[in-house]
Amino acid sequence: MKMLINVPETVVADALRGMAAAHPELAVDVENRVIVRKDAPVAGKVGLVSGGGSGHEPLHGGFVGPGMLSAACPGEVFTSPVPDQMVRAAAAVDGGAGVLFVVKNYTGDVLNFDMAAELAEDEGVQIAKVLVNDDVAVTDSLYTAGRRGTGATLFVEKIAGAAAEAGQPLERVEAVARQVNENSRSFGVALSACTTPSKGTPTFDLPEGELELGIGIHGEPGRERRPMMTSGEIAEAAVDAILADITPRNPVLVLVNGMGATPLLELYGFNAEVQRVLGERGVPVARVLVGNYVTSLDMAGASVSLCQIDEELLRLWDAPVRTAGLRWGM
Repeated sequence: MKMLINVPETVVADALRGMAAAHPELAVDVENRVIVRKDAPVAGKVGLVSGGGSGHEPLHGGFVGPGMLSAACPGEVFTSPVPDQMVRAAAAVDGGAGVLFVVKNYTGDVLNFDMAAELAEDEGVQIAKVLVNDDVAVTDSLYTAGRRGTGATLFVEKIAGAAAEAGQPLERVEAVARQVNENSRSFGVALSACTTPSKGTPTFDLPEGELELGIGIHGEPGRERRPMMTSGEIAEAAVDAILADITPRNPVLVLVNGMGATPLLELYGFNAEVQRVLGERGVPVARVLVGNYVTSLDMAGASVSLCQIDEELLRLWDAPVRTAGLRWGM
């Protein structure tokens, strides 16, 4: 497998050096693996810190900036960051109003963020945490106890980030983040396996002419393998899996997310089918976002995330954001 890298051992450090060169509005600590808004800490503003294994870009480092995260902690590829990174990030963004940790439900992330919260509080930083567990495909997986955290992480980071930017207190920012997670569901499909730099070969075997329904974002297998389906059939399978788990009473945000190797031509076509299915199922749509946002290296495929919203959440979603990976309204 050909990769645009130097050596596997320096992939994350090389990427961070490149990010620093491209985004001078960020303070990128390559050695300690922390990405921070240069204006942090902001006095009286809640700080938002997230992180996880690298390989999901632009999640999380690409979402650091006004209107979203205050800092992000990238781990090695598909490997949790360590507590020291999170403690350093929390200290860097604490403006006296506390810090919210946004944690995807993967065992390593949960354990390390829990430990970091204790260490940061010992240093005088008030910490709150929200766990993202939106994936409806499997109850437990190779990496989790309970549902995996996937595409809804973007919803949580954007909406909670807007609440923090508006000066809301930590308790309110945490409550908003929990509300978003509770109202979000996701389902993903792989058309190919991904390849990690250290392994150099696909993480699982997916024969030609087959797809995997219900995958996570680490190359782990899903709930079912089927012969290749049309875009419309995949949209029906994904949306119906979500609607079997949640019945939206309000309009929804829709994220049609690429897994890393699927071009926008295909993603927009897939979104047309997702919108068709939602219309047929009587689900009103408030906003749609299409693109590669929560990826799995070079995996071909897509995921669908829905978030049921009210007027306040929609206002926070529409609020200005300026990050490397998401920007509008500024």
